[in-house]
Amino acid sequence: MSYAKLAGLEPIYGLYSGFVPVFVYAIFGSSRQLAVGPVALVSLLVSNVLSAIVDSSDELYTELAILLALMVGVLECIMGLLRLGWLIRFISHSVISGFTSASAIVIALSQAKYFLGYDIVRSSKIVPLIKSIIAGADGFLWQPFVMGCIILAILLVMKHLGKSRKYLRFLRAAGPLTAVVLGTGFVKIFNPSTISLVGEIPQGLPSFSIPKNFGYMTSLIPTALLITGVAILESVGIAKALAAKNGYELDSNQELFGLGVSNILGSFFSAYPTTGSFSRSAVNHESGAKSGVSGIVTGIIMGCALLFLTSLFEYIPQCALAAIVISAVMGLVDYQEAIFLWRVDKKDFLLWTITSTTTLFLGIEIGVLVGVGASLAFVIHESANPHIAVLGRLPGTTVYRNVEQYPEAYTYNGIVIVRIDAPIYFANISHIKDRLREYEIEVDKSARRGPEVDRVYFVILEMAPVTYIDSSAVQALKDLHQEYKSRDIQIAISNPNQDILLTFTKSGVVDMIGKEWFFVRVHDAVQVCLQHVQNIKEMPTTPDPPPEESPSLLQRLLRQTGEDLSIPELESGNQRPPASTETDPQLEPLLPRKP
Repeated sequence: MSYAKLAGLEPIYGLYSGFVPVFVYAIFGSSRQLAVGPVALVSLLVSNVLSAIVDSSDELYTELAILLALMVGVLECIMGLLRLGWLIRFISHSVISGFTSASAIVIALSQAKYFLGYDIVRSSKIVPLIKSIIAGADGFLWQPFVMGCIILAILLVMKHLGKSRKYLRFLRAAGPLTAVVLGTGFVKIFNPSTISLVGEIPQGLPSFSIPKNFGYMTSLIPTALLITGVAILESVGIAKALAAKNGYELDSNQELFGLGVSNILGSFFSAYPTTGSFSRSAVNHESGAKSGVSGIVTGIIMGCALLFLTSLFEYIPQCALAAIVISAVMGLVDYQEAIFLWRVDKKDFLLWTITSTTTLFLGIEIGVLVGVGASLAFVIHESANPHIAVLGRLPGTTVYRNVEQYPEAYTYNGIVIVRIDAPIYFANISHIKDRLREYEIEVDKSARRGPEVDRVYFVILEMAPVTYIDSSAVQALKDLHQEYKSRDIQIAISNPNQDILLTFTKSGVVDMIGKEWFFVRVHDAVQVCLQHVQNIKEMPTTPDPPPEESPSLLQRLLRQTGEDLSIPELESGNQRPPASTETDPQLEPLLPRKP
């Protein structure tokens, strides 16, 4: 009932929304503890969009809210059937937290009118709400304010006791009921004229009716998409957490389908958009619910209330319902998350700040769009600027690791070993080429070993972390090879996966670079390159392919099979790595160290 008022609807529609969808979700949903029904955030979104189209007192307002439930349900079913739940992963947790925190503040301020005793403007922006509260201060009534504050204090104390003491956890669920009973009892005894009441509520179950006014669907599509996204994030997130706590697997796509069907069928029985509720689901979990039967029991109780108890709801004070809403959303203001993000990741803290600020001052829709846009911008930036590491050899091993992470690792003169820690595609290939040029020029000679040479002759690309390479990157790699060739620098490729080898083979990269310059391990590549560096020091020449007496692993594989290049041959690591006749590749150092 409280959330229906927040959505700008009559309280009865809150009861309808907590009736049919509960039964439907118990059948089609996959979570055993999730409680489906009206929630604060979705109610605020409904109010925000519909109040801009029609006055909340108009019958069209209610019809559009019901139509919105049908549209949200259809979208959720489509996403579930097409298994599109992964799209929501692009919305980061910091964006969700910032959006939820700002929305909770807006929701709490929108309920202030029931505490203050006068109307305030309906808005999803904080500035108009505060201006309206200040402007109407002359109409302040102390009676609903005092009553609302007392009920809110009782709710908060009961919630705190229920959380902090296990043997009192029933108080958390009993809080709203206690508030309603106390408020109603006070009104029945003293009959205060200054405290507004819920008023008459129709008795009986909702009748079947088909949603109307489909002509407004076009204008409601953006809001339906937004509500769908928010509902999925809230519901699936809660359901996954509860599933993990209770030791069972949750099917996200089945969850989407269950939520969609509950909204579709609910719209035929006068329900507005619903989703999983965090607080009610927590109560379900703490009460020991183990299956969807708990939802069916809830629905039966709701049906009994609609049939027999609506006459008692007439005397519920509006400020009591407002206190219930404020109590529920206070926990959504996640300032602790902001503090955590500030300590751990400044980028995520910036996302949280951007999303919460734009939601507060520019409205919910813009806040979500800006937050998601900023989140995607960070993803694109990270993807276009991947981490690239220069590798060095750990003393006493044939293992090569990032020299920044392992300062004791050493490199070899004339050789640069680079690991690319991301897929290579059109957006990041330019950055990768720039970094390779930098590594070629900026040579740290303090931890280098091997023959003394004056420049870089070999660039070894460790491609184990690279999962994908596109055609633009292949062409750029060809250009880079030609550029290096003109400066007497040879590229060697280490440990590419099967798909990348296939791409290199089809595009002619293998033939261009040379089969003999593809290696299973970095160590194999380093060994061959060191032999050439030694030759260059003794007799400076342009790098030639490895000599026949010391073939690469690829040459050995090809020689054994007598066949053309194939992926299994390139990937095979069963043969002994290439070795000089004087040095065991498994021993360290490969060449005499510099004294």
